[in-house]
Amino acid sequence: MARATPTPAYEQRHSPAIMKSPKARSAAECERLEQLPNVGPALAADLRLIGIAHPRELAGRDALGLYRALCRATGKRQDPCVLDTFLAVTDFMSGAAPRPWWAYTRQRKADYQGV
Repeated sequence: MARATPTPAYEQRHSPAIMKSPKARSAAECERLEQLPNVGPALAADLRLIGIAHPRELAGRDALGLYRALCRATGKRQDPCVLDTFLAVTDFMSGAAPRPWWAYTRQRKADYQGV
């Protein structure tokens, strides 16, 4: 019995080798905001809205300051997971290994209880 050949759409949905935006494994590799772990097109646009044009601009930045700047720029309170993501990307661009944004939730809850 012959095996069915997967369609391109099936392969795109199920193949780990096909990614929309390859993620950087280190800060040195990161040339575009969309290459940051945890950052997709929407959050990259948010970072640009607050004046961040290149990932290297995130090294040493205050994640809470970025979060507050985004809240001001949009005129609304952002979901706290955005702060988790800002913690993740500032940490990554300061030399840490890539970690999922939810790995920073406990830190955010401990350090920024009012957010």
